Amino acid sequence: MSLKYKIRYLREYLKFKAVGGKVDKLFPIYSDYREQAGSATGHYFHQDLLVAGYIAQRNPRRHVDIGSRIDGFVAHVASFRPIEIIDVRELKDTGYSNITFKRMDLMNSASVEASLSDSISCLHAIEHFGLGRYGDPLSPSGHITGFKNILKMLKPDGILYISFPIAHVDQVLFNAHRLFKPESILAWQSEVEIELLSFSFVDDAGDLHKEVPVNTVPSDIQYGCGIYTFRRL
Repeated sequence: MSLKYKIRYLREYLKFKAVGGKVDKLFPIYSDYREQAGSATGHYFHQDLLVAGYIAQRNPRRHVDIGSRIDGFVAHVASFRPIEIIDVRELKDTGYSNITFKRMDLMNSASVEASLSDSISCLHAIEHFGLGRYGDPLSPSGHITGFKNILKMLKPDGILYISFPIAHVDQVLFNAHRLFKPESILAWQSEVEIELLSFSFVDDAGDLHKEVPVNTVPSDIQYGCGIYTFRRL
């Protein structure tokens, strides 16, 4: 830590004491001297706000989420409407009536209800399917199976919001996650027909590029986030 911050801390401590402040214990935090008001960048910040905004605009009859971040995206959506959560792991009661939960393995086709909802999200989750990290069964094609089953759950004309890490080449980083080329999802085979309505991405610097063509992603991207909106035909 820079000496100038330690000197600043000492000066402010002495000034605080001089004006009558009572200090019970020293607990120096230097990092906030140079930080901004907060973090407004990165995969989760952008995808969670962007997709929550899409859902607010569309106002679907029913919205089901699969595996997205509870204290980010789910909380955003639950602040203005009901949201149903599906995850392979358990979740204790949140205490909020707008959030309901069901435990389910989306790689198990037998447990999937067809045409369940007119709106589904799966943000930063599909890349984990089949890698065992969250107690899910091991499957090299788990992401494909999961994607097919999610599409089955979507009603005709329903909307799917899905995101995952993108890079210049498909990769498996066992057991953390997979990385996909931005266009790879367009080749994932399914009997359910879909069309891409919009694509946005977060680049390596954590900045959002909203509603752009898929081919505008830099060819040397290392760890970005692709955010897709699909409609079931």
